[in-house]
Amino acid sequence: MSLRIDSSHRRYNPLLDEWVLTSPQRLERPWQGRIDEGAKNDRATYDPECYLCPGNTRASGKVNPGYTSTYAFDNDFPAFTSSRPIDGPQSSRLLRTEGVVGTCRVLCFSPRHDLALSRMTASGVRAVVDAWSEETERATRHAAVRYVQIFENRGELMGCSNPHPHCQLWAVNHVPTIPARKQTTQRLYYKTHDRDLLGDYLDVELTEGERIVSANEGWVALVPFWAVWPFEIMVVPRRYVAGLIDLSADERASLATIVADVTKRYDALFDCEFPYSMGWHGQPSDGTFQDGWRLHAAYYPPLLRSATVRKFLVGYEMTAEPQRDLTAEEAAARLRTPFELNGGGPSRGQPS
Repeated sequence: MSLRIDSSHRRYNPLLDEWVLTSPQRLERPWQGRIDEGAKNDRATYDPECYLCPGNTRASGKVNPGYTSTYAFDNDFPAFTSSRPIDGPQSSRLLRTEGVVGTCRVLCFSPRHDLALSRMTASGVRAVVDAWSEETERATRHAAVRYVQIFENRGELMGCSNPHPHCQLWAVNHVPTIPARKQTTQRLYYKTHDRDLLGDYLDVELTEGERIVSANEGWVALVPFWAVWPFEIMVVPRRYVAGLIDLSADERASLATIVADVTKRYDALFDCEFPYSMGWHGQPSDGTFQDGWRLHAAYYPPLLRSATVRKFLVGYEMTAEPQRDLTAEEAAARLRTPFELNGGGPSRGQPS
C-alpha cells in the first residue's frame, strides 16, 4: 500500500488503539531550532572513573568484579523497593494509590567501555541476547512479579546517565500502562480472529516489503506502519512466541544477528553513534499463557534530519495525538540504503 509521500494522513496503531498523524511536507520547513552535537564514539576501552567498568567502585561503594563478558547486578539506585509498602486509605475514587514493589537490575554488555552493540562481535551480541533471556527467567521466579521490562537508553540525547554500554531490567508486581494496553488489544484480536495480531501484521509487511529494514530466518526488523519516531523500528519473531525465555537456541542466534544489523544501520544513517531507547515487550509473567501475545522489541530513536537535529514530541503531540514528519516507507528506505551500499547486513525480506 503505497501512500503519496507529500500527503498528510493519519495511520492507525492497533497495538495501542491510537492514531498517528503523518505530515511529510513538514520536513521542508527551515530549521532554526536546537542543534545538538553529534554523538561520536571517542571513548577509551577502559575509564577509571566509570562506575560500570570492571574492577571499579560504584557510587554505592560496591566494587565491580573483573568481568570478561556480560555482567548483571542489582541497581544501586532502584526505582522501587523489594518490600511492599503499606497502602494508605483512598481519600477519593479519583485520588488513588497502590503499592509498587519489584527489582531493578543493570546489565553491562561488555567489559569494554567503548563497545556498543553495533561494534561488538557476533559472539558478544549473542551473550547479551542470552543474558536478556536468563535475566528475564530469573526475575519471573519471584511470585510477586507480573511483568518484566528490559530497556536500553543509548546516548545522552536519550537520557543515558553512563556511557558504558548497558541496559536495565525492571520487574514489577503489576502490568504497566503500555504493556496493559497491548495485552488488551492483542487479546481482543485473538478472540475475534483466532490469530495473533502481530502475526497477521507481519504477514502483511512481508508481502508488501516497503517497510522491512532487515530480516533473517528467525526475525524481521521493520519500520511500523504506525511509527511515531522518525526512524522507529520494531523487531518481530517469525514464530508465534510470547517471551524471551521461550526462544530456541537458533532464535537467540538469529536475534543476535538482527540486533547487530539494526544498530549498525542506525550508526551508518548519520555517521554517528545513533541514540535510541529500546524496549522488549514479552507477555506478562503471571504464570499463564497470554492469548495472542507475540514477543517484540521497539527502538525509538530521536534523530530526524541529521546527527545534530532531533525530533521533539511536544505541542500537538502532547496535546492532541502523535505526529511524524516522514512516512514509514521513506524511513525504511533510508535505513536500508546507506548500509547496503557498503555491502553490509542481511537481505531485505528474505533470510540471509
